[in-house]
Amino acid sequence: MFTHRTRSPWRWTRLLGLLAVAGLLTVSPAQAAERPVSFTNDVVPIFTKVGCNLGSCHAKANGGRNGFELSLLGFEPREDYEHIILEARGRRVMFENPDKSLLLLKGSGQISHGGGTRIPLNSENYATIRDWIRQGARMDGPQLAHLVDLEVTPTHGTLARRATQQLQAIARYSDGTRRDVTKLALFESNDAAMAEVSSGGLVKILELPGRVAVMVRFQGRVAVFNAAVPLGAAVTTLPPARNFVDEAVFSNLKELGIPPAPVCDDATFLRRVTLDIAGRLPTLAETDAFLADTSSDKRDRWIDNLLQSPDYADFFANKWAAVLKNRRDTAGDLDSNFAFYAWIRDSLLANKPYDQFVRELLGATGTVEDNPPVAWYKRVKDPKTQIEDIAQLFLGVRMQCAQCHHHPFERWSQDDYYAFAAFFSQVGRKPSGKQNEDLIFHKRGLATATNIKTQAALTPAALGDPMAPITPGEDPRLKLADWMGSPKNPFFAKALVNRYWKHFFQRGLIEPEDDIRDSNPPSNPELLAALEKQFITSGFDLKALVRVITRSNAYQLSSVPNAENLGDHQNYSRYYPRRLQAEMLLDAIDHLAGTRTDFANLPPGTRAIALPDNSYNRSSTFLRVFGRPEAQSVCECERVQTSSLAQSLHLLNAGDLRAKLAHPTGRAAQLAKDTRPLDARVRELYRIAFAREPRPDELKTALAYLTEPLTTATGQKIPEPQALRENLQDLLWALMTTKEFLFNH
Repeated sequence: MFTHRTRSPWRWTRLLGLLAVAGLLTVSPAQAAERPVSFTNDVVPIFTKVGCNLGSCHAKANGGRNGFELSLLGFEPREDYEHIILEARGRRVMFENPDKSLLLLKGSGQISHGGGTRIPLNSENYATIRDWIRQGARMDGPQLAHLVDLEVTPTHGTLARRATQQLQAIARYSDGTRRDVTKLALFESNDAAMAEVSSGGLVKILELPGRVAVMVRFQGRVAVFNAAVPLGAAVTTLPPARNFVDEAVFSNLKELGIPPAPVCDDATFLRRVTLDIAGRLPTLAETDAFLADTSSDKRDRWIDNLLQSPDYADFFANKWAAVLKNRRDTAGDLDSNFAFYAWIRDSLLANKPYDQFVRELLGATGTVEDNPPVAWYKRVKDPKTQIEDIAQLFLGVRMQCAQCHHHPFERWSQDDYYAFAAFFSQVGRKPSGKQNEDLIFHKRGLATATNIKTQAALTPAALGDPMAPITPGEDPRLKLADWMGSPKNPFFAKALVNRYWKHFFQRGLIEPEDDIRDSNPPSNPELLAALEKQFITSGFDLKALVRVITRSNAYQLSSVPNAENLGDHQNYSRYYPRRLQAEMLLDAIDHLAGTRTDFANLPPGTRAIALPDNSYNRSSTFLRVFGRPEAQSVCECERVQTSSLAQSLHLLNAGDLRAKLAHPTGRAAQLAKDTRPLDARVRELYRIAFAREPRPDELKTALAYLTEPLTTATGQKIPEPQALRENLQDLLWALMTTKEFLFNH
């Protein structure tokens, strides 16, 4: 054993460090009799617990903070060991006097440390690291028992509001041993508004009812505690269940004691479902016919009519074109953008099975002219971006983190990332003879991808599932499509039904909708499983999915909260209002104002909701202000749905809005010439804007305003026809700036 009674110079310490790394440093008999401190199982978890190896600290990109680099969350302990032992002239660890090690001096705040005190001097964590250094700062050998599972106790619970629950984290190792790691585990609530959790695993439930999860993480393993938090109100009346959606939603509400709102009236339903399926307001004729219809199945029939309409295809093509990045950066993209959008729209109109839609996209070859989905490869060229987009969009799995390190919240490693990327390694490109367009083809070679860290050549592998070897003549992308479309795939159908559920309910059963993982459980697991099963059984029928969702009474609940469900934002006890998307709102304003907005290279009268790409945002201040996405990301979060001061100012005094209201052939001008009684004209305006009749007080106020005489700035009376036209413009503006108009409710 190496011993030295006085403080060693840094060269001597570094020599000891090199011996330690090489595994040649021995320990005394007394030290050998102690329980050896494991660097991997004891020391690294401390760095994770106190935040040393987070991306904001020493695990940040490009060398860590202040030159001290650690792997993110300790996923690479061997690398961490070498950084600690060999760098900084060996001063991070002082074998002869552990308390003088920089690792402890800085961590305990005894000398200046940008991160402050992380390992208090008299703490258990300090003692563990000191003992590890005192024992020779050894790196674990191959015989080390490794972590195989993490358990949390309890796993489920029903907790009252303001109640507490202590969690216990148990690590299970390959040698059969079990260890309480509660003090070293990380705890995180998936909804901070519902529950808080301390660093020691004490969960404190707050005021909101519903379901909340706490993620417990230790050394790359994750466990989840799920809690139901009942409101406890009496649920004596429930709307009738029309299908399995209602059964799952209402059963959950009854269990949680959250009374649902009643089913909405016909006018509200008509406006809501037309906006949600067709992206537009119902016409006056449609409103009058629907409200006059007394048949019991008129809602179901109207849903079917919408699904068969080209408006449905326009609206959902707009949704898919944005997340598939149908973006026009140059004028040369025009033809491919139009072709790709038309393929998406035609697929939706024909109700092409979703698995076939995805297969045609993934396996696209040729030119855009011959095979429009090739346009996706024109926009998304890097194989790494391709797999990240595919995983997030079609599987609900965010793989970006695993490119550089083990995913912090999931089981995906770098090998998983590059094995998935290998599916796209044989995509070839060559000039097609047309400007800005490549010919996409499958290169006949062995599909592999190289892990940038280990340099290992990896063959294609699906996420979590083994795959048969792919021969050089086979297109790996088609093998990926086969796996994705399999009824046994745990991600594909689930990701789609969750995405569509959010479209109609504002909030996904898993939120965010494209972040599906064990540590982010659904708010209603039974409902998600039932929707997934229905979608697979239907043959991946998108229209059938929309139909089953919108026919449910859960979808048709009123948006008006009662005293008990006002705080519910995750259990669908009422319809959650949301602001109209930019394109929908522009179309709705044109619909009410009796005008149209024309767009370059498109037929006159083309709706904003049917715009094929992002380029029209540049020519429309309205679309930019109200948050139409630029198709830069597969995340639907790129679309801005929140309100802003710029939006309010635009509605108040924008020139394009004033021009629509004052248009010589617009709604105000036409109604001013109309010979019908004034109250009939006002009622018509309300049916156009809200699909309902005005209330008596609304009608009285409107009539009083419309008949009010107007004068010029000099006091001269304005002729009645002109005054009526200007007053009608004001009434139109007042209607289109109400929350009832701006929101789908």
